[in-house]
Amino acid sequence: MMNRKKFLQLGSMGLASINLPSFSTTIQKPIVISTWDSGMPVNAEAWKILSANGKSIDAVEAGAMYIEDSLNCCVGLGGHPDRDGIVTLDACIMDEKANCGAVGGLEQIKHPISVARKIMETTPHVMLVGQGAQQFALENGFPKEPAKLSEDATNAYKKWIEKSKYQPEINIENKKNNGPFAPPFFEDGSPNHDTMGLVAMDTNGDLSGAVTTSGMAFKIHGRVGDSPIIGAGLFVDNEIGAATSSGVGEEVIRICGTHTVVEYMRHGYSPEKACKKAVERIVNRDPKKAATLQVGFLAMNKKGEYGAYAIQKGFVFSVKSNNENKIHTSKYLI
Repeated sequence: MMNRKKFLQLGSMGLASINLPSFSTTIQKPIVISTWDSGMPVNAEAWKILSANGKSIDAVEAGAMYIEDSLNCCVGLGGHPDRDGIVTLDACIMDEKANCGAVGGLEQIKHPISVARKIMETTPHVMLVGQGAQQFALENGFPKEPAKLSEDATNAYKKWIEKSKYQPEINIENKKNNGPFAPPFFEDGSPNHDTMGLVAMDTNGDLSGAVTTSGMAFKIHGRVGDSPIIGAGLFVDNEIGAATSSGVGEEVIRICGTHTVVEYMRHGYSPEKACKKAVERIVNRDPKKAATLQVGFLAMNKKGEYGAYAIQKGFVFSVKSNNENKIHTSKYLI
């Protein structure tokens, strides 16, 4: 037991011998971070609102809408279809007060992120799916639009039909020396990364997040991954921080991934270390399986500090603040 004399001696040493975490007093705000290099223009759209002292919830919705508007093979009505050739969209949004909304398996609606926000703001529910989600969207003025597959998505689907097998090769783009950023699809038509997730903090220090995706390419019709699930694809705790994810959603769901990341930050871990701890949970449960798939987590704490970690090499993320506008390469476990 430590007596009073030893305690006072320790105090006179300035606690130098105790391994205490160091905390920065500088808060970086506003700031927005997003998954993948495609997050650069997404961040730019969100920054229009953040730089004008706007709210983080408006910023993340605007960023998500931007990529939903693009003819993108991974997000929106131009996204990759399921195995029946149907494009179904998933999205969720969450604000600083833990208000949240989500849609799953939504068809023929251009902006699932805005439908998710409408659910959040006008109903007692968090998630609507399938035909019910579409009916809600139509009743609230969202127009019905046919899916228009991008050229990449169309070609990939045609190639996939030949084998009808979902078996992506991890980070094949690095093997072909095409640089750190992944192409939308591999040569055999199997999909690479897909989800767009973003987290922002506004000038008030309030956090919000959004996720939008067309989901896993060539999935069974009706499959929903982690993206629209609060606590899996996205979680926001305004006292602690926020996190989002990208990759094989089933693995993220199994550990309630983004909630897990935020809880690690609650216990004092940095955003990067918190993401690493979540990745380790996935890998340690089944190392052999983990070696065949990719999951990446991206997080930010209340100081505006950010970090990411992935199972495999190749996960990148984008950051926009007053100090930087940059793509970062995530650390990885395998």
